[in-house]
Amino acid sequence: MPRAGLDADVVVRRAAELVDAEGVASLTLSRVAAALGVAAPSLYKHVGGLGDLTDRLALAATRAFGDALARSSRGVSSRDALGALAAAYRGFARERPGMYELAQRGGTGAEWEQAAAGVVDEITRALAGYGAGAADVHRIRYVRSALHGFTDLERIGGFRQPESVDETFARLVDALDAELSRPVDGEHAAK
Repeated sequence: MPRAGLDADVVVRRAAELVDAEGVASLTLSRVAAALGVAAPSLYKHVGGLGDLTDRLALAATRAFGDALARSSRGVSSRDALGALAAAYRGFARERPGMYELAQRGGTGAEWEQAAAGVVDEITRALAGYGAGAADVHRIRYVRSALHGFTDLERIGGFRQPESVDETFARLVDALDAELSRPVDGEHAAK
């Protein structure tokens, strides 16, 4: 009989807390079970093993990441929306490092595909103030790559120089703004 109050959602929430505190590499069923005060075999009543738990976490992470991005740029457009989106992107990676990693790794199944598409939709929506060209898949990839590269390097301690990382991030957002403000008509005509 399953322990009262323990279900798949509780297991996923506790696992999310653990990966944020200790890193994704530390995720094991025995670690999650210990944090919940149960024996590891008890978790199999709620999740189908470590792979299933990791997939559930990736889905939860991707949804949470999409929600953070969605809240960030409502009611603003162009440079303000880009700045808000970038701050939310960086903030999620800082506040939820394990879940950020899982959101970037991805998951499996239709629900995860829908959640991942939602993340891209939120980025596209935030860039809409730049005009139709901002929705170009290459520009969306450009923005995602720049923000991910920065936040991932920051997350792993890759910026060790004494200069302000916040200033560097502001300059990155300015560079993205300049790229998105550039006209795209005829951009590939010379090729």
